Amino acid sequence: MSLFGNKRRDGEPEETPAEPSRAAGDHEPDPGRFRPTAGAAATETRPIEGERAMANIGKSISIKGDLTGSEDVVVEGKVEGKIDLPQNELTIGADGNVHADVHAKTVMVIGRVAGNVSASERVEIQASGIVEGDVRAPKLVVQEGAVVNGSIQMEGKSGEPKPATQAKPIAPGPGAPPERRPTPPPA
Repeated sequence: MSLFGNKRRDGEPEETPAEPSRAAGDHEPDPGRFRPTAGAAATETRPIEGERAMANIGKSISIKGDLTGSEDVVVEGKVEGKIDLPQNELTIGADGNVHADVHAKTVMVIGRVAGNVSASERVEIQASGIVEGDVRAPKLVVQEGAVVNGSIQMEGKSGEPKPATQAKPIAPGPGAPPERRPTPPPA
């Protein structure tokens, strides 16, 4: 067999290439997860139906400028400028550092954002997340330990503020001390 080609010389038996060895913990890629696109080179892939395309900005990547697109994005690196993904999800990973105004359908902050964050559906700030800017979304989840330094505005999808609801007083549970009413001052 030739060293640099897969051509057989006459009389040599056909060999099958050996499976490359994998280190412990390496995972075999799922061959059924992506399929080649019709009429495209074999290196181009598209997600299987039901799965959404996702882009990953790795730890060593730094972007300055506007980031727009039509797929979900995970930021583990650094982005400065503006992020606009109105129909998609944006995740700022644990190592993500974003200095930008951010707008997406849903935003999850695990890392750090310095800039305003808005979402048309939901913003979630996990315990390790830090947002240095205003947050605007119809739904907001802030885990204990998360940091938000800015104003929060929750509004419906129509852009109108959600009506405030009055909290109902909680009835005392069994064994609770009796309610004390202040006594009026002596006249």
